[in-house]
Amino acid sequence: MKISNVQVAKLGIAKYDSPLKKIGTTFIEDSDNVISCIHKKEIFTSVLNQEVKFFEIAGPREKVFFNSDITCGIVTCGGLCPGINNVIRGIVIELFKCYGVKKILGFRYGYRGLAFPSQFSPLELNPDNVDDIHTRGGTILSSSRGKQNVEDILLTLLKYKIKILFTIGGDGTLRGASEIAKYIISKNLDISVIAVPKTIDNDITCIDKTFGFETAVQESSKIIESAHEEAKGCLNGVGLVKLMGRESGYIAAYTALSNSNVNYCLIPEKKIDLQNFLQILKKRILVKSHAVIVVAEGAGQDLFDTALVDKDISGNIKLHDIGLFLKQKIEKFFLDENIEINIKYFNPSYSIRSVPANSNDSAYCLMLAQGAVHAGMAGMTDVLVSYINSHYVYVPIDMSIVARKKVNPSGRVWHTVMESTLQPEEIFY
Repeated sequence: MKISNVQVAKLGIAKYDSPLKKIGTTFIEDSDNVISCIHKKEIFTSVLNQEVKFFEIAGPREKVFFNSDITCGIVTCGGLCPGINNVIRGIVIELFKCYGVKKILGFRYGYRGLAFPSQFSPLELNPDNVDDIHTRGGTILSSSRGKQNVEDILLTLLKYKIKILFTIGGDGTLRGASEIAKYIISKNLDISVIAVPKTIDNDITCIDKTFGFETAVQESSKIIESAHEEAKGCLNGVGLVKLMGRESGYIAAYTALSNSNVNYCLIPEKKIDLQNFLQILKKRILVKSHAVIVVAEGAGQDLFDTALVDKDISGNIKLHDIGLFLKQKIEKFFLDENIEINIKYFNPSYSIRSVPANSNDSAYCLMLAQGAVHAGMAGMTDVLVSYINSHYVYVPIDMSIVARKKVNPSGRVWHTVMESTLQPEEIFY
């Protein structure tokens, strides 16, 4: 097994004393700033080739690269996710109160607003106007999708004299952040780019859990309760719930684990044998008179007659609607079998992702925000804040975008789902 250290890019030597000395902060020493990330088969096997990686521990450094007389920028990109406002608030308060940075700009509408600031004037952020934003869902800076010209973005950073740019977003945002950082490095400019990874799907490699995921599972569990009651409230009722998860079924899997009323959990990582599934569903309906099905949005795409070719503005393949597809197939199957069926279909995706973060996600967001600020002030760049093996660490962005993290069909999580739902393996192939 290969063991290697992961190097984080730095703008130069940190020469200033950290202002955090005044509050008695315990600093991370350079000689102690790596930890062993124990190899996890479900996350790292195909991506890191079974290497044990040593990552720099996230946290404050005794010497910083930037003094307090700088301007910082924050941008939020991609879809909404519980906790974005918490991260914004955490970054602003840490910069303002702990590091003495008084000029913080929030660029509106994602990278689009960063590339065209004349269309969307940035907001000046301070502890007063972000004081209660963590109680609301969404993002006060708004968001957008799609790639923008890196040269236009750099011109904006130079115009507003931004020295640290904090980007909050998923894999597309991370790719953009890394491209911006590398372009800045090629120009020999002292501008740091720090990413806080965000995706409700929990599918970013090198991260144990993304913020907002736990809230999403909690909110999804409430929908399952409704689906279960609806299914039991009529003869041969089926509660069919479609949840987010384009390529990774973590929300569906963990929602099934958090609620024992789920009878069938369908995820993108397992191909569905539709005829077997319908026959097995029929047997349950004839015995129990009700069922609850959870399906991730990316599941069963191979069941459609037409190939997936169209892409959205972010470059993601536009998926077929597996929820409505299953609803129609179930209705037709039971009609042909001359069995009454009553399907109650739920698609709560947008309502789930736009709620405020729960208490655990809120605390997690604060830790990520503080870690991001420590990295930026220390002069790190092209790096994201991650949580691995029970530690907050710094990871080069490139490592997180080589592949999506997926539920391992042979792993403990999925085996636990199968045990919890008691769904037979025959519904998959």
